Amino acid sequence: MKHSPSNSWGIIGGGMLGMTLAWRLARKGQRVSLLEAAREFGGLASAWRLGDVTWDRFYHVVLMSDTDLRDLLGEIDLESQMKWVETRTGFYSDGKLHSLSNSVEFLRFPPLNLWQKFRLGGTIFYGSKVTNWRKLEKIPVERWLRKLSGNKTFEKIWLPLLRAKLGETYRETSAAFIWSYIARMYKARRTGMKREMFGYVPGGYASVLERFCNRLEDADVELCPDHAVQEIRFDPARKQLRVQFAGERERWFDRLILTMPSSLISRVCPDLTEQEHARFQNVRYMGVVCASLLLRKPLAGYYVTNITDSDIPLTGVIEMTAIVNPSELGGHSLVYLPKYVASTDDAAFAESDSSIRERLLSTLEKMYPDFRRADVVEFKVARARSVMALPTLNYSENLPPVRTSIPGLFAINSAQIVKGNLNVNETIQIGDECLEKYVYPELEKIADAKSPVASQVH
Repeated sequence: MKHSPSNSWGIIGGGMLGMTLAWRLARKGQRVSLLEAAREFGGLASAWRLGDVTWDRFYHVVLMSDTDLRDLLGEIDLESQMKWVETRTGFYSDGKLHSLSNSVEFLRFPPLNLWQKFRLGGTIFYGSKVTNWRKLEKIPVERWLRKLSGNKTFEKIWLPLLRAKLGETYRETSAAFIWSYIARMYKARRTGMKREMFGYVPGGYASVLERFCNRLEDADVELCPDHAVQEIRFDPARKQLRVQFAGERERWFDRLILTMPSSLISRVCPDLTEQEHARFQNVRYMGVVCASLLLRKPLAGYYVTNITDSDIPLTGVIEMTAIVNPSELGGHSLVYLPKYVASTDDAAFAESDSSIRERLLSTLEKMYPDFRRADVVEFKVARARSVMALPTLNYSENLPPVRTSIPGLFAINSAQIVKGNLNVNETIQIGDECLEKYVYPELEKIADAKSPVASQVH
């Protein structure tokens, strides 16, 4: 592949978004370096060792409706290898586990009466048909759900789920938050019995990232792990951007795209305007503390178990082996126990692994009578402070800029997601949208500036 001889692009942040941006630009003939602070690429999609098993650090799944991700997997020759599985859903309410995987089970669901079930189903159906998400940004999520589902259904179902996901910041969150979840999951259902089909690439994201890195190297992208950014400055004399890394290393680029959290962008770019600093710093992030357990046997066989009981300290229970063949996990069952927190400095991040282990295993003993601690083969805890931008009221009206006031500097990160919830498909989609709107026109300007005048108008 022939590169533009005098135009260099640096992509800061080697998660799936940064990798996708590097891939797109390289395929357009640009000279690209992908720079990541960690020693491996992948970000929130990275994998780790759990006993003798290598799998995703945080739980991920592909939906049938995730067309952007599936197209990208097709580009790197992995989409055809995907495994698709019909899943089941559990609901833990009033100290009991219920199956809620089809219409018949929904009608039998004991925590709600028939009228409450009708209003809950109506809320989900109505939400799946809403297209004006900007209008929902102006409505508090509690007000919207109480109006559609009724007070009792809100208190019994929606409120515990909102608190599990958002803590008390649900009071500041717009209805667009829950609408985005409803819309994505509704699209994932097949026709007929409307059962959910979820998919994965054999080997998990470890396989995806290995293949993606190989394809990037084939496209002559320079992969630079262990490059933690300290400061970015524009030099008017050179008309280039200087990036200072840890260890007194520096690199120069004609253009940069930053994919890290917005608060970090503000910190490393002192030359941003006062208004830009304010917009980047005002993005509030959710964090997560997620335990991974390798078990000798499954808990209940549901992919996701939603929890409405306030005394259960979990967002939900994710049984990955409801989708992934146990043979890929050494014959074991893989379970994720996530807890989302509404602040990047929440006390949950300081809790020790041993304390988390004791608390969570006690919780599993309470929820699953057949669970035994002797069944635990491995237990590890992953933490991430800046996972998802909190979708507050009128969020899209206060977004940080993509094209900044600093020449050649772009900021494309998950905070730009305004009509969806954070997942790999949405990050790829927002990356492609920002490239089309802001970056590709820049490439055209570069090409026009280098092209000689071919003809004259007579």
